Amino acid sequence: MNTIPTTFNETLPSYTVIGGKERLASTGLSAILLNRGRCYTRRNLFHDLEKTGFDTVVSIEPSPPSYDIEELAARFPFARFVLLRQPISLGEQINLAVSELDSSLFFVLWNDLKIIVGGSAHRMADRLKCSDNSTKEGGEKSPFKRLCTVPVIQTSRFETLPTLMVPALQRKKIRTLFLGPASEGIATLYPFDGVGIYDRERFIRLGGFDGTFRSAYWQLMDFGFRSYLWGEEISSTQTLKLSYEASVPAEENAGGADYNRFYLKNLAPQFRGDCAQLPLRRFPGFLLQTDGGISAAWDDFSESRRWVNANSFRWYCGPKAIVKRWDLESAEENFLPGIRRP
Repeated sequence: MNTIPTTFNETLPSYTVIGGKERLASTGLSAILLNRGRCYTRRNLFHDLEKTGFDTVVSIEPSPPSYDIEELAARFPFARFVLLRQPISLGEQINLAVSELDSSLFFVLWNDLKIIVGGSAHRMADRLKCSDNSTKEGGEKSPFKRLCTVPVIQTSRFETLPTLMVPALQRKKIRTLFLGPASEGIATLYPFDGVGIYDRERFIRLGGFDGTFRSAYWQLMDFGFRSYLWGEEISSTQTLKLSYEASVPAEENAGGADYNRFYLKNLAPQFRGDCAQLPLRRFPGFLLQTDGGISAAWDDFSESRRWVNANSFRWYCGPKAIVKRWDLESAEENFLPGIRRP
């Protein structure tokens, strides 16, 4: 199995950077642009980002890269275009882009999303500052309210999407329910589609996204659970609204190896006192839910156990405490007040 990373960006893919030699502003907020689907009018897209006033923009280019990169790099010198040698996962794209930024905050966007409410980058960043400085992991102070702030997202017809994620159990396995952003500051398990404004230092301290997950769904689930297990918060805001210009991307939440890894990292560890551990007594139950045989199951279990031990004192709570954060009455009937281990 691939080794679970213990530090941010332990390994980086091969890539080339074009442009991005100038800084547009000093708001403390930069943008990460992810690309998918058909090619939208790129000049207009970067012109909108320029008007918003982001410090810099890092665009993760699809393979093969677009023909207009050289032209765009000359026209928008604040934009940095990252050309990948091979495809990488959603989380790996974000991790890579973060390594190319130095702003305190970064806004993850897609090329098929448009900011319709929010104001300038300076205004967005200013709203996330807190007057009394919240405490980070390790006891340090942060000038920002939380790890990640997610916007209201609408369809192309301006219908608000239920993009707030609530953990639930379905058929004895963890899944998510989709709720609507009804008011300011509602907690969500993870940022839908990866979209949101992140505190860069917190993100790096958390380790970013785990690139050993192949599924974007389980990669986001792992990021969200780890965030809450380690004392961070992800919440929504009504002051920022985006809309998809095309169809809304579907989430694929098939189980398999990705679920097994998620379980070992987030649900199986036992939190007691001020630290967590993955007890050996969890192995028989884990073996029963895997299909790869005892040797492969033991390798996965041992690797996850080493990772938990390396980070054991970063835990702030167990998985049941995460589920209890949400109002059970607002969820569906099959939302249960606890996490039953597979």
